[in-house]
Amino acid sequence: MSDDCLFCKIAAGDITAKIVHQDDSVVAFEDINPQAPHHVVIIPQEHIATVNDLQSEHAAMIGKLVATATSIAADRGFADQGYRLVMNCNAEGGQTVFHVHLHLLGGRSLTWPPG
Repeated sequence: MSDDCLFCKIAAGDITAKIVHQDDSVVAFEDINPQAPHHVVIIPQEHIATVNDLQSEHAAMIGKLVATATSIAADRGFADQGYRLVMNCNAEGGQTVFHVHLHLLGGRSLTWPPG
């Protein structure tokens, strides 16, 4: 855990968020600035600043982020219609919180390119 990381504080319960899933390795919560009717952020419990910091030993954790996203999409009933998974890396890639996270967006038609 990083003491100055917003997402670490959410995972620890120090900052309130609308948690939709939590287990020993990941936490999923509603985005506070949703870009779609369903916008969930899925994070690892372990603090990893950016995608560039991932190592081979993180492969299972990244798989768990994706599996959690697909499960949430199915539970909320929009998996068959489609959804988008997004991971941003560093400032020019759109990352604003430096803790690896996966955005799950669904519930509306999403255009390409994203912007």
